[in-house]
Amino acid sequence: MRLIRLRRRSLREDGVAGLVLGVQSVPDGLATGLLAGVNPLSGLYAYLVGTIAGAVVTSSAFMVVQGTGAMAMVISDVPAVQGADGERALFMLAILTGVVMLAAGLLRLGGVLRFVSNAVMVGFINAVGVNIVLGQLGNLTGYAADGPNRVVRALDTILSPAQLDWASVAIGLGTIGAILLLERTPVGALGLVVAVVATSGLAALLDLSGVATLDDLGVAVDGLPTPVWPALGEIPVLIVPALSLAFVGLIQGAAISASFVNPDGRHPDASRDFIGQGVANVASGLFRGMPVGGSLSASALNRAAGARSRQAPIVAGLVMLLIIVLLGDAIGRVAMPALAGLLILIGVRTIKPGDLASVWRTGIVQKVVLVVTFALTMVIPLQYAVLVGVGLSVVLHVVRQSNAVTVRRRVHADGHVVETDPPAELPAGEVVVLQPYGSLFFAAAPAFEAALPRVGAGSRGTVVILRLRGRTDLGTTFLEVLRRYALALGEVGSRLVVVSAGERIRQQLEATGVTAVIGPESVYPGDDRVGATLQRAIEDARRWVAARSPGA
Repeated sequence: MRLIRLRRRSLREDGVAGLVLGVQSVPDGLATGLLAGVNPLSGLYAYLVGTIAGAVVTSSAFMVVQGTGAMAMVISDVPAVQGADGERALFMLAILTGVVMLAAGLLRLGGVLRFVSNAVMVGFINAVGVNIVLGQLGNLTGYAADGPNRVVRALDTILSPAQLDWASVAIGLGTIGAILLLERTPVGALGLVVAVVATSGLAALLDLSGVATLDDLGVAVDGLPTPVWPALGEIPVLIVPALSLAFVGLIQGAAISASFVNPDGRHPDASRDFIGQGVANVASGLFRGMPVGGSLSASALNRAAGARSRQAPIVAGLVMLLIIVLLGDAIGRVAMPALAGLLILIGVRTIKPGDLASVWRTGIVQKVVLVVTFALTMVIPLQYAVLVGVGLSVVLHVVRQSNAVTVRRRVHADGHVVETDPPAELPAGEVVVLQPYGSLFFAAAPAFEAALPRVGAGSRGTVVILRLRGRTDLGTTFLEVLRRYALALGEVGSRLVVVSAGERIRQQLEATGVTAVIGPESVYPGDDRVGATLQRAIEDARRWVAARSPGA
């Protein structure tokens, strides 16, 4: 664990940034808990514990580990956390999510996230934004709509204007308007705090009995969170949501690691940040908090407020602690429509039309992936939508790699190498050097086979040299293609030669029977001198062809 050294030179800047972040995090934490469909205090405690623990352990000096809208939406679709023992299941979910993140960090899996396509993430994040907006219509209007999912419930709300509490609507919309107005003033980021406090106070002052408050939910702040024993019996049903939450949190955390350079000029270590988020989740679960992850919005606020080191989020945690201790009684009087208005604004800002348009213009495959991911995220529980998105990313990667294989013919003449398209049908009595490009794993083998010159009756007495320099592993599917091609060449009196084969490839050629077909003399080991082995193979092949020419 990284020890925090007091940096006196940046203490003032970090203190100001921490104050802004800490004050802003109180209503934001309550709102995130509300968004997740759990006790809002679980959101507040998660912000408190996650912010401090994350600051101590992560590699990034500016990353703020808190609840995020995307993670909250995943939690809201987990039945176990909404049941009779929901709170303890929620804490267990946070711990399990932390364990997955810790494992990812310790195994140095930071690079794995690059396999998730941009189309999947854009579809998922924008659908989450829409879900946030639709999911808060009930709290905004005071109307409990019926329906199997958020889309149906939103339609029910729109079609039931007579049953809405218009005072609640006014408080919610007033909160949105106040935030937008105050953000343009020197109040800046604290505008959301002022807006939520002001509209909640107005509802109390006018005695708007229809406007629900956190007190109506039974939210009572009785001090700092105490340790709790999680519900171990819920582990089996929480594994899938924990994996989904860890994936979402790590994706968002990786974006922060890439976006904010540390004060020493170095980029943070993504895998170390995974560990930091894991520790923060375990701590959050043990102290009655919901799952957390790297928050891009909070990290950006932290940096924009003038933070110069990891002291700022620690100060923010201490500010939250003081507010909970000194002003805990006032938290219950926060109006639900005010928090709903804050969340709706966050949801709207999560939707990025520019990103959607960019992916849409990329191609038909990207369009299909975007639409499928968006649609699934809207209609099925998000814990499964996340995993489907991961599966789509893997499939998309395989499809791309399998279609990216090309084969070029290398022609050596006058001291130069010219690459051309290989002939459609193999000519007779020639040396044909082929250079494959792209991945040669199993799914790409059919594309490679289709790109090879056909072997016909007129292909007699030719040597095909396949250059594999730089390849370390071919796989049995690709090697079976080579074996079939070598047999076809042998049937017309031609031969296959493999050049620049490393030790591993030579073993694979022998194990799959390719060497038995082409002969050990047709497998040329690699050489440190680029082109030396290929040139030797070409000279040998020319002598072989010349010896079998009609005039020889």
